[in-house]
Amino acid sequence: MTSLNPRPERPIRFYHSDISGHSHRVQLFLTLLGLPFEVIPVDLTRQEQREPAFLALNPFGQVPVIDDNGFVLADSNAILVYLAKRYDAGHDWLPEDAVRAARTQRWLSVAAGPLAAGPARSRVINLFRLSMDQEAAIATALKLFSLMDAELEGHPFITGASPTIADLALYTYTAHAPEGDIPLTPYAHLQAWLKRIEALPRFVPMRPSPIGLLADLTG
Repeated sequence: MTSLNPRPERPIRFYHSDISGHSHRVQLFLTLLGLPFEVIPVDLTRQEQREPAFLALNPFGQVPVIDDNGFVLADSNAILVYLAKRYDAGHDWLPEDAVRAARTQRWLSVAAGPLAAGPARSRVINLFRLSMDQEAAIATALKLFSLMDAELEGHPFITGASPTIADLALYTYTAHAPEGDIPLTPYAHLQAWLKRIEALPRFVPMRPSPIGLLADLTG
């Protein structure tokens, strides 16, 4: 069993794309934890995620991937769980108590489901000019944001009084939803939540994305 270690033995190798919100949620958590890491860019526009060397790390051909002293892990939400379990000594980001742990998992599932199918997909359609049903993606996003806005009316973060990895999993594609033609102005509580995350010490934003790239595979 892997024991909790407050610092990695060497900088974590982080396979990352600047245009991937999945990559950004991991970059954000690495930075918030103050962990040393080495960014290894993966150019999705050149299909570098399809090259044999990368597929050896993740056969699904998706960023992000981390290599923590020989332990290789793909999938952004799985990476958030691993980093929290391994390096968050206070159990702040992945609570130990049953109720908040369950709530955190619930919203991680939302990040992998409606968030990916809604705002993330609508953004990808615009970024890469894909022939997909954008109206359905926008409808999914609007329903999700209404639910999140109502959830956030009673507390500052998505599971309670303090942030968890669920907030990080939800943040990036929510903040960049306007890139997919999804407005955030109707959702006051959601906008306030974004600002609270952006006020966290060592917060790093994801740069706005250009329009008209070729392909995106993130996970």
